[in-house]
Amino acid sequence: MTESPCTPGQTVGPFFGIGLPYPRDRELVGEEFPGAVELHGTVYDGAGAAVPDALVEIWQPDSAGRISRAPGSLRRGGRTFTGWGRAATDADGHYTFTTVAPGPTSAGGPAYYAVAIFARGLLDRLFTRAYLPDTDLDAVPGLAGLEPRHRTTMRCHAEIDSGRTRYRFDVHLQGPDETVFLSYRGGRS
Repeated sequence: MTESPCTPGQTVGPFFGIGLPYPRDRELVGEEFPGAVELHGTVYDGAGAAVPDALVEIWQPDSAGRISRAPGSLRRGGRTFTGWGRAATDADGHYTFTTVAPGPTSAGGPAYYAVAIFARGLLDRLFTRAYLPDTDLDAVPGLAGLEPRHRTTMRCHAEIDSGRTRYRFDVHLQGPDETVFLSYRGGRS
């Protein structure tokens, strides 16, 4: 039997503009939804340059910590919370979601957005969390072993713009400010 050479691995992008976007994909709720906030940020590469062709996905519970189980999250009407969204970065590497602040899913637990990043040069998506600004990251299970400067890469920064709450969460794929990424095995963290 003749042995064939291995085929090199393929990266996960950039090809997102072909089949992944859909109407209102970045709107987990409409702007008029009670308690609507904006989650936004920029994706940076290892040299500190913005990544203009990344894709960011978030999953989250609603403000009361309930995880949406409703089918049809691809059909966005703006009046119901879907719990999942997808946003492509623009030419400046910036992404934006209209959503709500997540609530903790367990008593005393932290509130966070679960984030996945797809970008050129990656062989698989990267996972991280964007914890709300007031979260005590020292008390989050699994983060205690990280240096404090690394833990802070998983924190949103609050901004107020015209009375509306905005959370900024920048993602650094590599480099001195690299975001902490999580590893999931068998579908669990």
